Amino acid sequence: MQDPDDVLKRAADWRAAGKGVAIATVVSTWGSSPRPVGSQLAVDESGAMAGSVSGGCIEGAVVTEALEVIRDGRPRLLDFGVTNELAWEVGLACGGKMQVYLERLE
Repeated sequence: MQDPDDVLKRAADWRAAGKGVAIATVVSTWGSSPRPVGSQLAVDESGAMAGSVSGGCIEGAVVTEALEVIRDGRPRLLDFGVTNELAWEVGLACGGKMQVYLERLE
């Protein structure tokens, strides 16, 4: 996992270069979660990324929402989760939930 200071430095560098940037931060987790609270992902207006808040399809959804945050400036709180019952149905060992806060870097 990338050092949080590197993620924020990359975001600051992109912003200093005049690019639109959004920061995603894991603000809560329950059960099984791929990243702990405080994990961050920076996304620039072209979709370049630094850091990680999850992986797989959750990360893709966060990037899509981050691009919207860059465009409209409205922060968002995203909820992701799989119940224990559904997790077993799709072959996962356990369920989990996480919330990710997205904001544009000004």
